[in-house]
Amino acid sequence: MPPLYLGGGVILRRMLWLKALHLIFMVTWFAGLFYLPRLFVYHSLSEDETGIRRFRVMERKLLWGIAAPGGALTLVFGLWLLLAHAPGLLAQGWMQAKLLLVAGLVGYHLWCIVLTRRLARGEAPHGHVWYRWFNEIPVLFLAGITLLAVLRPTF
Repeated sequence: MPPLYLGGGVILRRMLWLKALHLIFMVTWFAGLFYLPRLFVYHSLSEDETGIRRFRVMERKLLWGIAAPGGALTLVFGLWLLLAHAPGLLAQGWMQAKLLLVAGLVGYHLWCIVLTRRLARGEAPHGHVWYRWFNEIPVLFLAGITLLAVLRPTF
């Protein structure tokens, strides 16, 4: 298959690589954010010390080994793509709304960090039902961000 060209060709090829990396790390980030609160549910239901220790390790590894690097690299590649290849998109309403949702997702991620630390200290800030509802929040972010990026509504 011949390479795609847009003027210099190299620019489009780089943009496609950046977009692919942005999407790969976004999927990684969401995988962590979907499963981490599910671990909180199981952790809050656990009554034996062995199980609680196991959940602490799983939560820490999922947060810092998968979700945090995925989130950081999603943001790096997304900003690189935006600033290097499409700075004009910043003036469009759909992009501003998308970036607002991304900021909310970062806030959710930071909240997960706080909850992970509290659970690691043995605190029980919430019950399993609360964590079940908390687990649904990233779905709303994913739906909103995806719809805005694909449909690019005008407003």
